[in-house]
Amino acid sequence: MPEKIEELVRAALAAAQEAGDLSAFELDDCAIERPADTSHGEWTSTMALKSAKLAHCAPRKIAEAIVAHMPEDPAIEKVEIAGPGFINFYLSVAVKNAIFGEAREKGMDFAKSNVGGGLKTQVEFVSANPVGPMHIGHGRWAALGDSLCRVMDHAGYDIQREFYINDHGSQMNTFGNSISTRYMQLADIIAKQGVDIDEAHKLLIADRDAFVADEGDEHPETHPYQDNFAETLGKDSYGGDYIIDEAAEFWRTDGDKWVNADPQERMESFRERGYVKMVDNMRDLCHAVNCDFDRWFSERSLYVKDTEGETAGTSAVDRAFEKLDKMGYLYTKDGALWFRSTDLGDDKDRVLIKSDGEYTYFASDVAYHWDKFQRVDHVIDIWGADHHGYIERVRCVCDALGYPGKFEVLLGQLVNLLRNGKPVRMSKRKGTMVTLQELVDEVGSDAARYTLISKSSNQMVDFDIEAVKKRDNSNPVYYVQYAHARICSVLRKAAGEGAESLSADELAAKVIPADVDLSVLTHESEIALMRKMDDFGELVALAARDRAPFRLTHYAQELAGLFHQFYTNCHIVGEDPAIQNARLALADATRTVLALTLDLIGVSAPERM
Repeated sequence: MPEKIEELVRAALAAAQEAGDLSAFELDDCAIERPADTSHGEWTSTMALKSAKLAHCAPRKIAEAIVAHMPEDPAIEKVEIAGPGFINFYLSVAVKNAIFGEAREKGMDFAKSNVGGGLKTQVEFVSANPVGPMHIGHGRWAALGDSLCRVMDHAGYDIQREFYINDHGSQMNTFGNSISTRYMQLADIIAKQGVDIDEAHKLLIADRDAFVADEGDEHPETHPYQDNFAETLGKDSYGGDYIIDEAAEFWRTDGDKWVNADPQERMESFRERGYVKMVDNMRDLCHAVNCDFDRWFSERSLYVKDTEGETAGTSAVDRAFEKLDKMGYLYTKDGALWFRSTDLGDDKDRVLIKSDGEYTYFASDVAYHWDKFQRVDHVIDIWGADHHGYIERVRCVCDALGYPGKFEVLLGQLVNLLRNGKPVRMSKRKGTMVTLQELVDEVGSDAARYTLISKSSNQMVDFDIEAVKKRDNSNPVYYVQYAHARICSVLRKAAGEGAESLSADELAAKVIPADVDLSVLTHESEIALMRKMDDFGELVALAARDRAPFRLTHYAQELAGLFHQFYTNCHIVGEDPAIQNARLALADATRTVLALTLDLIGVSAPERM
């Protein structure tokens, strides 16, 4: 409708200028917007105020000339001038209420568009190291990335979701050594204390718990195994409970098989088996929070040489380096291979291969992004805020490879975890943290996702565990889901006998006539819902363009609030049949848009609560 109104305004302006009522001037923007007060119509134009200097005329007189020459249109009931020169448009009842029918007819396809033009876009997110459980930061990136994909898909982008598994590099050996060391400690406890693996497992966990409780390290005698673990591996270790759990599981399956084995062989076995389990756990947890990927990409695969075809004998890393070398961006210095990133605006050149022959992490980034652009036209990476310093060097690589302007990064700020307003104590040194799995187990997937996506990616999220568990209007996700469930309850009430066995869609089909007359919907609360639903299409398009899916949580709360107001102000069941049917259709349209909004952020729309 804004486009239609702009067309009418421009036609009126041309006619007024041709008639000599206004001087000749070019109008860049008709400034069509929603008036804050519903009594001022559905749309207003401030073009008269903005063009006063250009027209050398008072805004009010410009507005009068525009209205005088306004073409008639069946969609417009009337046009009025307000204040110093606002031009207010009042839509016909049929046009205003058509949005309810459109929402019900299109269902989950409502407000779909082709804003993205089918641009093949890969979104890579989460990408956790497979050496430990996913933390709450990973959960936020999962919620952000998946919601962004859903919104962009709805707006006409061709979306591919990808999880990059960081399974190459020293952290993998650190992981294997950590499990191996804990395994040998379990063996020591079993041998010295004559207990079984279950008791040894408990004792080793208790040793670590004592370490965590001993904040000042004043009682080392209570945690000798943890101290030995730290002394043996130094900083190159993963000290969480999960490592002990893994080691105990390997003992249960393998017994003492590895006690006298070659330490390297033992480490490698535990590393690979633990790695597979970690990836499986990440896959399951992502699925549990309604976040599934089209592809799980292994970093290791970048270094595997092809065995056949034109690329036989080369790896993805080799081919990416060859491309950069041909373009003059590689050089050797001090025995190391460098990328000439300063030529592309970086503050310094970057090492790809160290003088000892070891590949840097950046080498993987180069090859991985080269691989990405063989598959898609545009790349969006979602990283943690601590990776800010990596953006420029990766941008330089993408530019060098021939893809300028096709790489973007969203940085996800961290999460402040609270309980009743007080920070939840976590310690990196002590290896204590609340995992994403623990959070989901306590608050549920819906509450977790809704809260983690509720702010822009560049803002920190305050996540109060107790607040999101509340079943009242103070909890945003409950407030929105309850509005959807309330509408379903209204439909069941209208359906009467046999309603309990029917779905919401079946209920709506039963109680709302196909030829329902929506022209009776004229109450202020009804108009407010119409306006909010009419805004949905533009909201989705802009959220996709701006990479801002968090806006949908705000919209959901506003739409739910408007429905609750409508429910208070307007009786539905028991009214005159024509009014009842129309209001049932309005309620059902609201249900549809609420369900769609929640789906776009990966949250369920329950029919009962």
